[in-house]
Amino acid sequence: MITDKENEINKIMIKNLNKIFIPVFYIANLVLIIFYLFPGSIFGCLFYRNCLMQPKITGNIIITSNFFISSNHFYAFILFSVLGFFAYRNTKKIKFLIIYLFSLSIILELLHIFIPIRSFEWEDLIGNILGIILPIIVYKIKNKYA
Repeated sequence: MITDKENEINKIMIKNLNKIFIPVFYIANLVLIIFYLFPGSIFGCLFYRNCLMQPKITGNIIITSNFFISSNHFYAFILFSVLGFFAYRNTKKIKFLIIYLFSLSIILELLHIFIPIRSFEWEDLIGNILGIILPIIVYKIKNKYA
């Protein structure tokens, strides 16, 4: 059984974690936006000395022989969404966060239409959206049984 003192310590620890996660989430926003809007691949420039080469974490997720989901986008938005949920887990800003995540993923992908060397791809957008939906499902299940 948790005592009042232990409960108070837990509240203080959670408050201190929020002080860390929120700025980290803001920095992750900036990094994500820079990587998305860069004409080419920053990772390709760094790892392969070729800004046109996009490294793949894993192969794309194949749904059918003609349709796949970008695994890089899926993983990036899972990490980004999870970080956002940790940053705002004990606040009333979760609905706003979800709207923000979906809006950001759509806007960033649409901006690829105008960026040299980049192009809008449905596979990337779907990877972004599924990378947001999975953490939302986990978050809702966790809260339902917590």
